Amino acid sequence: MPSANLDLSDIHRGDWVDRLLPQTLRPYTRLARLDRPVGIWLTLFPCWAALFQAAHGLPSLRDLLVFTLGAFLMRSAGCIVNDIADRNFDGHVERTRFRPLANGEISVIRAMILLAAHLALAASLLIFLTPFARFLAVGVLPLVVLYPFCKRFTHWPQAVLGAAFNWGMLVAWAQIVGFVPLGAVLMWAGAIAWQIGYDTTYGYVDVKDDKRLGLKSTAILFGAYGKALISLFYALTVLAWSIGGWMLGMSGFYAIGMLLIAVHLGWQAWRFALDLPEANFRLFLANILTGALLAIAALAGAL
Repeated sequence: MPSANLDLSDIHRGDWVDRLLPQTLRPYTRLARLDRPVGIWLTLFPCWAALFQAAHGLPSLRDLLVFTLGAFLMRSAGCIVNDIADRNFDGHVERTRFRPLANGEISVIRAMILLAAHLALAASLLIFLTPFARFLAVGVLPLVVLYPFCKRFTHWPQAVLGAAFNWGMLVAWAQIVGFVPLGAVLMWAGAIAWQIGYDTTYGYVDVKDDKRLGLKSTAILFGAYGKALISLFYALTVLAWSIGGWMLGMSGFYAIGMLLIAVHLGWQAWRFALDLPEANFRLFLANILTGALLAIAALAGAL
């Protein structure tokens, strides 16, 4: 874990990138955040949970692969869009000043080429989806493009990010059963509340820099009430997932999973501290376990 005096800009950097890849490829890998797999897991687990619920068990291998690859590609595409939009801000923020666009390692043109490649690969997966699922999947693109600019005019960019990050949950239902039931919408809403909670925890790392640059976030909005409001959003997460799972016919095993998630999120809220950014980052990472518990609960509750 980071030491007390570690430069926060180094917390997220993946050592494997520097060890395994040639120098010319390292900036592109960091631009796509392949060195930071936490975001991949936080995207995949809710999507898998929706697939398990919609299929009442394990989905077909084809659907599992398509949604896994789609989540992977769209997460990286979103990161590239974010860095293109924020390239003039990231160099002035402690945590992001080494990003490849911010420090000049990659040009905007090359970043856009990499983005186009990700989107083309993601688009190729659409042929494996039903017409309704395909239509719904394309609907995430405006959110992906809008998110990086939200921090300029609203304190709620995390809500837009949560909607985009977890869009695959809705597409999964469209693919498996041909419609999106209310219970599935509640599961998606719970995932948005979860993301507001954990991304706000993460956002307190950047509060000073964001204020100086005139940017907005839930961390700035919540201010000294961060602990209470993060706790509130985690409570809303458990409530939405519990009611949504009940509406979708989940078994008692799912309820056990929700209890474990409630305990885990409660522990996170209890440990959160406004003035301990490194500890808060570790709490952010702890949400990989939250996502895993959700996916396991959905599979167990659907069988």
